[in-house]
Amino acid sequence: MAIVAVTLFAIACGSGYTAVEKPATVGWKRVGSWSGRGDRQTESFTSDTGGFRVQWATNNEAPPGAGRLKVVFRSGDSGRDIIDAVDTRGVGRGTAEVGDRPRWYFLTIESANVDWTVTVEEPITATTNKNW
Repeated sequence: MAIVAVTLFAIACGSGYTAVEKPATVGWKRVGSWSGRGDRQTESFTSDTGGFRVQWATNNEAPPGAGRLKVVFRSGDSGRDIIDAVDTRGVGRGTAEVGDRPRWYFLTIESANVDWTVTVEEPITATTNKNW
């Protein structure tokens, strides 16, 4: 079995395939920021990369132990669920990096018993060239 794996590896290494390097993230561009208490649907926005950083925070939970925040990216065309980005309970904060493909999106924000803030950013990338 090990001989087969080594042979396949040797064939693959000499096959002329080159690895594609993922562009480095050099910064983040704000797509939008929303806050409130209760449910919300955002306006549509477009993505050039399909990648996102979602920063979220919840506070002022009342009654204690009953808070919930769920953030879902939906297709701007059909409305179907694309990415479940955040699903949390209670008071807190966090960051989630998620992605799909470039397209139109909107968010549904489902909230109960907490104030919330959600900020969505898209990566700014630069391709590095190792031949410089």
